[in-house]
Amino acid sequence: MRRKILVFAHTGREDARDAARTVCRQLVEAGLIPVMEREDLAILQSGWDNCVPVEVVSETVALVDIELGIVLGGDGSILRAAEKIRHTDIPLVGVNLGHVGFLAEAEEYDLTETVENIVNEKYTVEERMAIDVHVWEGHRKILTDWALNEASVEKGNREKMLEVAIEVDRRPLSTFGCDGVVFATPTGSTAYAFSGGGPVVWPTVDAMLLVPLSAHALFARPLVTAPSSMMAVEILPHNRVGGVLWCDGRRTRDLKPGTRVEIVRSRKPVRLARMHPAPFSERLVRKFELPTTGWRGPSNASPSSTSIEEN
Repeated sequence: MRRKILVFAHTGREDARDAARTVCRQLVEAGLIPVMEREDLAILQSGWDNCVPVEVVSETVALVDIELGIVLGGDGSILRAAEKIRHTDIPLVGVNLGHVGFLAEAEEYDLTETVENIVNEKYTVEERMAIDVHVWEGHRKILTDWALNEASVEKGNREKMLEVAIEVDRRPLSTFGCDGVVFATPTGSTAYAFSGGGPVVWPTVDAMLLVPLSAHALFARPLVTAPSSMMAVEILPHNRVGGVLWCDGRRTRDLKPGTRVEIVRSRKPVRLARMHPAPFSERLVRKFELPTTGWRGPSNASPSSTSIEEN
């Protein structure tokens, strides 16, 4: 059976459309079957000279038959793709055509090498923690959602602060006025939580983050909790100001005063394909263009052979 690769592209960008056409052609030449969504394929075929055969997901190819998904775009495109295949076990590999692209495994200039690695099955799959989001109005659950990066509860009115109570492990921690609260995974620690002053957490660390945004309080520090914890925020009703829930900056829901939002670790992780097993510290330096001038590295001498001179 010929292997099938799902191609996601930010079709609103010309460079992503060109990259998708290149990927589809290379996959066909290697004997693999490129697969796309109907809408994306229609956009791609417009003005595509020497178009190669591309199958349509859920029409001519079932999701269960897809081996891997390749995403051409920035982190937003990867989050979009992860949302579309959430109910499957398909791993994703991202090729960054955007700016920082922390979720991407490769850059645009690595495109041909990335396709070759897929063709030759030179990749591993790692699982990234996701979070489940439960929204309550009184004793009634009104919404269940999820996020790979973060869920944020933000003020809906720019003129007024959001009054909240935050909770960890079913115990109240503090109340304060703020612009919002971010609940993040380690993967999302370099996204919205980072912008809010939260710590960078290595993806291999099992933890969750709670980061208050512009809080008017003495104790409003970012918190790192156990993966087994339940974090929650309640929108206090006394000033009649509601909020807005965002999941990965894509899915939104208005929240009334008195609404409660609970965050727990999801039982279903997101699967990402890796082709370059570089340490996360190297990715931090590259993506943020951090200065490392003057670094000498560890000594070559083993600890047992190191001696301390006495004065």
